[in-house]
Amino acid sequence: MSIPNHILEQLNSQADLISIIGRHTTLKRAGSEFKGCCPFHGEKSPSFYVNPQKNIYHCFGCSVGGNAISFLRDYENLTFIEAVNELSKQTGIEVPKEEQQNVSYQRTKKPPAIKPTTRAPAEAVKFQPTADEQLPSSIAPDYQQKNYADQPTYNDSNSYEDSYDGYPPLDAYDSAPYPTDSYPTDYQDTADNSAPPAWLTDTNVGAGLPSDNSVSDKDGNLYDLLEQIQQFYQHSLTTHPHAKHYFLSRGITEDIFETFGLGYAPFGWQHLEHQFPQDIEGLKALGLVRQSESGRDYDLLRDRVIFPIRDNQGRTIGFGGRALDDEVKPKYINSSDSPVFHKQHVLYGYYESRQQRADSWLVVEGYMDVIALYQAGIYGAIASMGTAINESQISRLLTLNPTLTLSFDGDSAGQKAAWRTLEVALPVLADDKELRFLTLPNNHDPDTFIKSQGGDAMREQIKNAMPLSQYIFAYLSERYDLTLVEGKAKLMSQVRSLTMALPKGSSFRYLLNNDIYQKLGGKRSQNIEAKDALLDFDGDMTISQQLQLCFLFQPRALLEDPIESIWQQAGISDLQLPAHIKQKAASDTLRPLAWEDLQDTDLLDIVSTIKRCLKHLPTDANAAAHFILSNVQPMTQETLSRSWGGFYKTLTARNILSLDELVENLVMQLLKLHLQKKMQELIKNPDHIKLAIVRKQSQLLNDWLRAQQAEQSAQMVTVQS
Repeated sequence: MSIPNHILEQLNSQADLISIIGRHTTLKRAGSEFKGCCPFHGEKSPSFYVNPQKNIYHCFGCSVGGNAISFLRDYENLTFIEAVNELSKQTGIEVPKEEQQNVSYQRTKKPPAIKPTTRAPAEAVKFQPTADEQLPSSIAPDYQQKNYADQPTYNDSNSYEDSYDGYPPLDAYDSAPYPTDSYPTDYQDTADNSAPPAWLTDTNVGAGLPSDNSVSDKDGNLYDLLEQIQQFYQHSLTTHPHAKHYFLSRGITEDIFETFGLGYAPFGWQHLEHQFPQDIEGLKALGLVRQSESGRDYDLLRDRVIFPIRDNQGRTIGFGGRALDDEVKPKYINSSDSPVFHKQHVLYGYYESRQQRADSWLVVEGYMDVIALYQAGIYGAIASMGTAINESQISRLLTLNPTLTLSFDGDSAGQKAAWRTLEVALPVLADDKELRFLTLPNNHDPDTFIKSQGGDAMREQIKNAMPLSQYIFAYLSERYDLTLVEGKAKLMSQVRSLTMALPKGSSFRYLLNNDIYQKLGGKRSQNIEAKDALLDFDGDMTISQQLQLCFLFQPRALLEDPIESIWQQAGISDLQLPAHIKQKAASDTLRPLAWEDLQDTDLLDIVSTIKRCLKHLPTDANAAAHFILSNVQPMTQETLSRSWGGFYKTLTARNILSLDELVENLVMQLLKLHLQKKMQELIKNPDHIKLAIVRKQSQLLNDWLRAQQAEQSAQMVTVQS
């Protein structure tokens, strides 16, 4: 199996190296790097650094270093293929199978005979294809795609870095004694550089094509070809005043032309084939030359200003083209996916922001927004490639800075894009991460706002961006009639669905649900209301019976097993025991507690039935409960059926929407009672090893329970204030 180098480079570039290494050693921010004790050798003073900009690591104590693949191989003992597959799953980048596309292509020795087309005058703006050169219907959707996507943006003057002055400069990584791109030769995909086009070496621009003698016999390389095309487009900008005037009229200065490599794709349906006659196969592989239904080749980008798209190493991998006339549709066209360009993995402006050591990130909607912010000295603005920003990209940005700001237009399309991005971000939004939302006044986007108000005003807007909790309520309150109880219930239902996507053990889940409940007029927390409702209903019920009714009312509480969740959060699953106890303990003594261990037949019947039927339950709570009751044992069904109707009416009368906290409290009480009973049995029938383990488990559970109660008390004080 041959894995091309460009795929390996993409995997290493996009990998979340901080998280990978963070599984084995604690990393703390130190300037623009992360530092920690080296996992490869024991040390008391940290000398191990991870550079998230270059996505490499290096220990200045033992000199070990490398990238994501090397770490997985050297520390986690994965094979090369296993490491590649692991990164493929993490990043979403597909590893090609045997004989699939790579970055090489066959160059032609003899330039094909192409009939020259007359170039249109510079002052012309539109160019219409002939009847037989109309775009084929199969190409239309891709051709008409907009460069309008869920694209985030961020910049803030606040710094989130720890105060640490001793971290090594970036240059230190360049001199580190290890290669960052060394892979087994069995998986190398080498390709020689192709010859430069004539206009790069000929002072007479527009001179004839290279002669046969100057044609290289070697294969072409798509990266090299893209760089030559980028220089061709950039050169064309200098020779077409109307295209250059477009950028100048948008307030872009000439030094930015060079920074972002801005260019112009000339008139003519085959200008790339004229300029690169040996590289037709490469042009087609990149999607820059396509074929009409009549079989004639044509250039994708014509009479458009060009925005080169770069990867994390700064290599050109594609192009975005904007029409000079706003009446031309589509206004934006992006290169199609190719062996070196995958839209869903690229963020426009990321490379340029890294070059400026950006420490805060802002997701915006367009190329011009990124460029305008950069020119104003606001670094860290990025945009996606016409596709929604994905979870791995958001996770990477939140690793670089714990706050990420999204700036979208205030219109319907922009706000829908912002909401979709919010939903994508929730699974990686840990309690120490923050998502903020910026909607500029008067329908401005960052580009127009900076022109109108200036860079300082833009910085102030970013600083005051709306927190996630406020944005969710503002967005949903416009979509539901909050004067009606039904509208409030629908809003809370959607909020609960959102918070379920947050990471396991998230405190933000409780806080957000409670905060929005308060805004809807709630005077007490859902947890307290639910407890009171349960007591008012039947104060003589056992803890197990209460929990069974709660599961009937809210079966989704078993999506994540409550016992397993508590066991992990309390740290019992990672129980640290003395070596002599660990050696003598039976294997089943250390396993996590299960529902079967509680020896409660009715509770086990309800839990196992819900887990088995969860995917098939009706959305209505009452209907779902009756579906569950119809599938449990007759004895369990008879007991719960007598209580269900009154319990359901009591909760709905109080407008109780969530039992999450109550379920957790009831499960914790059952676990405490179970561990106490187990200790009493072990005291009567001595087993010192098991007794030591159970005591440690009980201690950890009690410690965690006290911490939870203290946190909830603090949260309620905050809410009430």
